[in-house]
Amino acid sequence: MTVEDVYIDGHVIAPSDLSLDDPLHRYLLYNAVLTNDSAIVDGKGIGDPTEYSLLEMADNISVSHVKIRDSMERLEEIPFDSDRKLMTTKYMYHGVPTIFTKGALDVLLPRTTRIHMSDGVIPMTKEIRKAIADANMEFSRNGLRVLAFCYKTSEPDTALTLDEECDYTFLGLISMMDPPRAESCQAVSDARRAGIKPVMITGDHKVTATAIAKKIGIFKEGDLALTGAELDAMPEEQLDRDVDKISVYARVSPENKIRIVNAWQKRGNIVAMTGDGVNDAPALKKADIGVAMGITGTEVSKDAAAMILTDDNFATIIKAVANGRNVYRNIRNAILFLLSGNMAGIFAVVFAAVMALPVPFAAVQLLFINLLTDSLPALAIGMEPAERDLLSAKPRSRNENIMSKNFTFNMMWMGALIAVCTMGSYYIGLYSIGADAARTMAFATLTSARLFHGFNLRSSHSIFRIGFKRNWYSLGAFALGMVFLGLVLFVPFLQPLFAVSVIGSFEYSMILLLAVLPTILIQTGKVIREKRSSESEVTE
Repeated sequence: MTVEDVYIDGHVIAPSDLSLDDPLHRYLLYNAVLTNDSAIVDGKGIGDPTEYSLLEMADNISVSHVKIRDSMERLEEIPFDSDRKLMTTKYMYHGVPTIFTKGALDVLLPRTTRIHMSDGVIPMTKEIRKAIADANMEFSRNGLRVLAFCYKTSEPDTALTLDEECDYTFLGLISMMDPPRAESCQAVSDARRAGIKPVMITGDHKVTATAIAKKIGIFKEGDLALTGAELDAMPEEQLDRDVDKISVYARVSPENKIRIVNAWQKRGNIVAMTGDGVNDAPALKKADIGVAMGITGTEVSKDAAAMILTDDNFATIIKAVANGRNVYRNIRNAILFLLSGNMAGIFAVVFAAVMALPVPFAAVQLLFINLLTDSLPALAIGMEPAERDLLSAKPRSRNENIMSKNFTFNMMWMGALIAVCTMGSYYIGLYSIGADAARTMAFATLTSARLFHGFNLRSSHSIFRIGFKRNWYSLGAFALGMVFLGLVLFVPFLQPLFAVSVIGSFEYSMILLLAVLPTILIQTGKVIREKRSSESEVTE
């Protein structure tokens, strides 16, 4: 954040034009430094960005804020809070007890009775108030954050209380640019694509907030912007009805924030709330996911939050959403892979028992299948990178069970398809050679089919769309699995250990064909679905 323009003596000037040689300018510079709790250490700002931008302004015009602070002792202070929207301090300035105040213009301007101009202090008039308000509005339309500065002299024995925050002499306005990060527009766009509605809640002027919200894509045509006062006057029923249309809240109180979160939660939405101040803590606690700022956040906000954003960057939240979705998708696909593969074995054994056929698998063969195909391919599926369209998927319901109807249906038909091919191989061996050969063929077919099946569960898209190079782990798992299977089938001393018999080249060719057939059919179905989806998008 940097200071852009200064309104003083009825004119807008650049901050570099301020000078300590001008008494009016000196009052404003001292006010900006003394009503300030931030610091600059080794060139880095510590504290609130708004405040240390004021210190940088002073330092840039060769006015050391450290020297100003060291030259005067702070006698009393009333810290900033979101209800008053003011910060007030008291110093001995030129031997006179002086109260300096900075804050929101709409709060301070009604409390001023005089204005300090280049030719002295004169009474405040309607015309002057209007000129000040117009300057503030112009700054706000340009997306600038504006602070007003006032002062008054005080009696030596008078304590600094809230009652003293009145009868001020107006000094000027300082406008600051808090530019959106370069990646914020894309982050907001990605959030909307992911089914997340971003809402801006700020202490800035409504015009300033709306201008920035439009710039980064939060505020769209037809959306509403409310101030805290307007929200207080809004009945609960109206807020519940219109909350999805309100994209900007300005000049809000802690109570307003809780009310906003509650209104969204009533609709059944999952609400994430970001914040950094003490006053944000109740809303962070109320939200489903409270996200505190790790750099500028207070310890109170961090304690109340469920997450801490270490780089204070909104785009990181969207990256976390994408990462979370990818992790969930990979876990779900891995579970589907395991269950559909195991269902294939169950279907094959049950079918053989019902048909009074010899047992299709030896116990050691089932152990080998579970050890090999339930480990390597499943782990590889868990390493699948995120896809480009991951954020385009509709958010799942908080009540959605991982074993949904669609999940169960896919598990059953995929398992049945692999089981059919396994028992087809079994029948070929049974009627061409015998029971031992049938058992060997069923074992090899099921193992190979499940290794091939690992490619099917990498994504909902076809393998031709996602490619093989995105996940080398899946290729490694498949290759290693086939090597272990080959050792069991072809190494003589391992064959009796795994109840494997010697079969011919025809049987091996049938094993390979029937093992890859389920993957061919599944991938063909995905290709057809993608083609239809593409044609539908072109038609629309």
